[in-house]
Amino acid sequence: MPNIGTVLKEEIARLARKQTRGDTQSLKKSVAQYRAQIADLKRRMQALEQEVKRLGKAAGKAGARAPAAEEPGGNLRFSAKGLAAQRKRLGLSAASVAKILGVSALSIYKWESGKVRPRAKQIEAIAALRGMGKREAAQRLGE
Repeated sequence: MPNIGTVLKEEIARLARKQTRGDTQSLKKSVAQYRAQIADLKRRMQALEQEVKRLGKAAGKAGARAPAAEEPGGNLRFSAKGLAAQRKRLGLSAASVAKILGVSALSIYKWESGKVRPRAKQIEAIAALRGMGKREAAQRLGE
């Protein structure tokens, strides 16, 4: 005949296993649900990243075209020293250059001193001045 202590011990072990199995079953179900949710979120995130990438490329292409349409002289640079050098190269006074560019002599003085920066349209005219020779500058002054 078994000892009462042994029977009690076996019964306690059986009940503990039953209780543990019930607890782990609910945990297994929760883990399976969480894994499914994580996988779904990963798929959604990947789809959104692809969409962002696609939109970024489309915006990049549209952005590359838009500034060219808005600002025809957007890539031109201006240097006060450069303007003074061009004026000296052509052998013209500030008033003569102002007449060619269609601005005042004071504007030329301020641009060359670096106190003021010319507007975009004026920068385009200054860029055209770079391609001019002495004869063409004299011809424009005569007009």
